[in-house]
Amino acid sequence: MSRVGKKVIELPVGVSVSREGHMVHVKGPKGELSQAIDPAMEIKIDGTHLTVKRPSESKEHRSLHGLSRSLIANMVEGVTNGFEKKLEIRGIGYRAEMRGNNVLFNLGFSHPIILIPPKSITVKAEANTSITVSGIDKELVGHVAAKIRTFRKPEPYKGKGIRYVGEYVREKAGKTAGK
Repeated sequence: MSRVGKKVIELPVGVSVSREGHMVHVKGPKGELSQAIDPAMEIKIDGTHLTVKRPSESKEHRSLHGLSRSLIANMVEGVTNGFEKKLEIRGIGYRAEMRGNNVLFNLGFSHPIILIPPKSITVKAEANTSITVSGIDKELVGHVAAKIRTFRKPEPYKGKGIRYVGEYVREKAGKTAGK
């Protein structure tokens, strides 16, 4: 049995879950999310508890069991609390600033980079060197944060670049002079 798939999802007050065919809809205080779930997975709602059951012990159903439960749990968490990722910018002259809803990055290139976030995602640039990406969709928050990180990945020689808060980047020794 899948250890993740067996866990019961607690539905907080104000959160409703419905299923129409292969789509699962979750509504909560922060918004509404939908996700396609394999139609073979059974979803049972008992008051404030939600469980995901699989129809058989086949390899495909076992692999989809934990995935389906995790996707639904992330949607429930997103519509109640939301998700956020924090990034930090390191490097002399590297900074980010807000321009309306867009973010302008100066990262040592000959041109600034402008990020236009998706509608359901909020990006904030605080103190020029810290960026917070937040929203209700965990996948989209992670995707936008990863996209921002690719603008200037942390390099191992001087440590410059954009990294997640708490991310460890191993620094390498550079070339040493002659003999």
